[in-house]
Amino acid sequence: MNNGKNEIVNFAQGNIFNSLRDEIINSSLSEDEKEQRLSALNKASGQNINLMLVGATGSGKSSTINALFDMRVARVGVGVDPETKDIQKYDLVNLTIWDTPGLGDTVDKDKKHLKQIVQKLSETDGQGNMVIDLVMVVLDASSKDLKVSFDLINNTLIPILGKDKDKRILIAINQSDMAMKGRHWNHEQNAPDVVLEDFLNKKSDSVKNRILDATGVTIEPICYCAGYSDENTVRQNPYNLTKLLYYILLAVPLEKRLLLANNLNMNEKHWAFNDEKMDYYEAVKGEFFESLLSNIGVFAEKGAVIGGYAIGIPGIIIGGLAGAIVGGLHSLIIMPLSKLKVSQLFQILKLWK
Repeated sequence: MNNGKNEIVNFAQGNIFNSLRDEIINSSLSEDEKEQRLSALNKASGQNINLMLVGATGSGKSSTINALFDMRVARVGVGVDPETKDIQKYDLVNLTIWDTPGLGDTVDKDKKHLKQIVQKLSETDGQGNMVIDLVMVVLDASSKDLKVSFDLINNTLIPILGKDKDKRILIAINQSDMAMKGRHWNHEQNAPDVVLEDFLNKKSDSVKNRILDATGVTIEPICYCAGYSDENTVRQNPYNLTKLLYYILLAVPLEKRLLLANNLNMNEKHWAFNDEKMDYYEAVKGEFFESLLSNIGVFAEKGAVIGGYAIGIPGIIIGGLAGAIVGGLHSLIIMPLSKLKVSQLFQILKLWK
């Protein structure tokens, strides 16, 4: 278990853009400067992420979005036109989740649902950009028959995603705890034992290779467990959820990544158990940090201090952000200079100039 879970939770406890807006309004800047900054902030906060979930019936799409996001505040609806009326729509803060019907029940139902998926994926906004930012395909790690899912990925999703098809699709292999009939899950550590870990790695490679052979597109699947509760009692905590969040962030456009911060599930245990292939907490923090920098260039002030913390170079500090220090946000955006990537340092220097 990693203490970084608290930082993931804390990040979700306040609306970042509202905090930035309050800071600007209450600052000593001139009215013209305030107006300029508020205009840029409104543009940044006016963005929206559209995430579509697809998969076979029983793969765990709903449990996945419940584990990742604070669905208590979601407004629920359906597709906006008859062609997509069976797709469930969840509106959160700057985030819309499109949960498609499960596939694999009957041939006729699958044809109907595939038509709806294609209809939604084909939608564009006023600028001609695709509405759906990311399609997440949820597979069942315990299932031996993934034909319906492979048909969906290879014959429907990848062909319609266009030139950015490798960046707009994520393969998420859920229910890792139930693979191999659940016999090799270490419940005390909430993680697979070495036998199951090897099995999941081979399953992930198999999925990747089958997609590559059929489409020529390389996608790295993520094995995880969304967890579940039974009558308000937790029966299984999530596993690798922070890793899954990291890969979602990588797939979302840089300028939009910060929008996910306002929607994260605040249950600490959801982020507590992950494999040790890398530090996913630091990786998530880094992605939020870069997204923050991409949205706040206009707010940079020479000599300003963020909540009493400096970036690390005397006299070069990102300013106008004191109000954004909500519930531990400073731990996500204030990094020692030694940990900054060269690209981040160049951004800071550019902002200061």
